[in-house]
Amino acid sequence: MSKATPATRALETAGAAFTVHAYDYDPDAESIGLQAASALGEDPARVLKTLMAQVDGKPVCVIVPSDQEVSMKKLAIAAGGKSAQMMKPPEAERVTGYKVGGISPFGQRKQVRTVIEQSALAHDQVFLNGGQRGLQVRLRPADVRDVLKAVVADVLA
Repeated sequence: MSKATPATRALETAGAAFTVHAYDYDPDAESIGLQAASALGEDPARVLKTLMAQVDGKPVCVIVPSDQEVSMKKLAIAAGGKSAQMMKPPEAERVTGYKVGGISPFGQRKQVRTVIEQSALAHDQVFLNGGQRGLQVRLRPADVRDVLKAVVADVLA
């Protein structure tokens, strides 16, 4: 497994301090984020999942703890829109350049508006997908926010 991905290169370019963590990816897992947390031996609240949605028809990346769900209504408001819906997997792959299970908020084909769940900023370090199935990056949540120029909001269901 290569540890150099568009995500890790984007983090290096941004000057963010991060570490890379590989784990055994289970393609049959019911929840990719929870499976990653379990494989890494981490609290699911610190292992964040990257989801792709559309707000008023425009792509939006939303980052939430792996044990939580997104409120579409709250996401729409946070992104300055009226309605939100999850993006279908083929569309998410086309927009991001990553395969589902390996979608990172960093190094996407085109940077889109990003919303991060406010509770994620309470941790010293968080894990996010590193741009490949079975690869996570660990960094400060403030660096996630700053690198992505993310909107911080309550988006949990």
